[in-house]
Amino acid sequence: MRAICLPALLAVLLSAVAIGHPALAQSKNSGLKLANDKPIQIESDNLELREQEKKALFKGNVRVAQGDMTLQAANMTVYYKGGTKSIAAGGSDIDRIEVSGNVKLSSATQSATADNGNINMINEVLVLNGSKAKPVVLSEGGNVFTGCKLTVQMKSGLANLDGCGRVQIMLDPKSKSN
Repeated sequence: MRAICLPALLAVLLSAVAIGHPALAQSKNSGLKLANDKPIQIESDNLELREQEKKALFKGNVRVAQGDMTLQAANMTVYYKGGTKSIAAGGSDIDRIEVSGNVKLSSATQSATADNGNINMINEVLVLNGSKAKPVVLSEGGNVFTGCKLTVQMKSGLANLDGCGRVQIMLDPKSKSN
């Protein structure tokens, strides 16, 4: 199984802003990569495997951990490409993942929250969605970025935060010294 690793997204966005581009909504992120080399642990209240539909539904208090990265959501659906073995036997590759309900990605120092999101494993694109009432929030220390849609091209590291009208950024000068 492949999982997302999101260790440097906020640091890259913060550094882009810190070097004099306060309105910058795009940034190169070399640290965002898919990770296949670490074990992944998934927990949920319920798991439903639908072999014929090539999907697994994790419902209730979903928690996915890999290394220092954690993904939490109310629900997660994993869609598989066809394989010769069953999903339960690990015979299928992941096509895409959809998460919904209080989505939170976090590492030791960074976090991102959203209403819902999806990860296209073929194109390696991560999208987190929010709304004006409940925006996508990226934070590291006292630095906070707020918008309605975060799109990350994981192959190139390009990250784009679209605003709910406008992107909002709050920078803590104390975080620059850390």
